[in-house]
This record gives sequence, structure tokens and C-alpha cells, in this order.
Amino acid sequence: MPEDLPPLPEPFATLRAHVLAHSVKRGEFTLKSGARSSWFLDTKQTACRPDGILAIADAALTVIPDDATAIGGLTMGADPFAFGVAAIAATRSRALRSFSVRKEAKAHGVTGRLAGALEAGDRVVITEDTVTRGSSLMEAVDVVRAAGAEPVLITVIVDRGGTCAAMAERAGISYRPLLTAPDLGFDFGT
Repeated sequence: MPEDLPPLPEPFATLRAHVLAHSVKRGEFTLKSGARSSWFLDTKQTACRPDGILAIADAALTVIPDDATAIGGLTMGADPFAFGVAAIAATRSRALRSFSVRKEAKAHGVTGRLAGALEAGDRVVITEDTVTRGSSLMEAVDVVRAAGAEPVLITVIVDRGGTCAAMAERAGISYRPLLTAPDLGFDFGT
């Protein structure tokens, strides 16, 4: 790990080491926004490994409010994070039901955009793996609110863009990324 990185407390330092080892790719990339970048985050490489999801859960469970009852977000980015943290939380006597927000409403079977165990009245943690602009997070917030649940925290594995805190504040929701681009040695938005 580079020596010029800012110090982080445990368990965030462990998560950062995993992300740097498995999820940061260097090269020339075109981001979803169309911008060019010399680095890319594939945080599913952390979220889909057993030691990675343990590192995510250790960090996430320090920031998730004790009264939260559900965790999820827009599929696919939120799924491994939400499902993994909910499962590990259960082994630590914390009950968090998990769910996904579909990208489009399903017209057959159990219809709508929600899949999973979200219930009206839940106090919800909205998750995502990597966030740059935050539009997926706010889309999930809208669906959760429409279902009668209350988003109480937005958390992501890595905030790459640095704009989500203001967006969450405007929505009246606490925001706590587990890591940021500067934590990994990069500038926001680059």
C-alpha cells in the first residue's frame, strides 16, 4: 500500500487494503459518464469475495444505525453489499432484512420495482458499491419512500465522485461512505 495514503481507523483500513488489492484497476478507461480516467473501480471484486464481504460488513456495521431494519438499493450494484452485510449482521445478533430495487417494474408475478424483504415502516440503509454521481442512490431512495419505508442512511463501498454528500443532505438522509477516492490515493471525479 502506498505510504502517502491518509491513515484510516480499523476496520476501514482493512477494507481499503482489500479494495486496493482486488478492485482498483489502472489503465485508460471510459467511465459511465463518458469521462476518461486512468483508474477504474470494480468493487464487486471486493464485495463478491468472502474476505472482502467480511471487510465490508465490519466497516458497514460500525456506521449503520442500531435502529435500521433493512438494507438494499438498486440492483446490481447494491446486491452483494446488502445481502452480504445482512447475512453477516445476523451472525452478530443484528436483524437487517435485505432487498433489491429493480431497474424497471416487473409486470408479472410479484409486480413492481421491489424484490426482497422490505416492509412499510422500515428504517432503511441504502447501499451501492461504487458511486460517482449518485443518481442510482436517489432512484433507490424514491422507490423505498414510495413503499412507505424511511431511508435513514446512504452508504457505499467507495465514493468516487464526491458529490453524493450534498445530494443526500438535500434528501434529508445521513451519508457515510466506507471509503472515498482520496482514501485510495485518487482525487474525486478523476
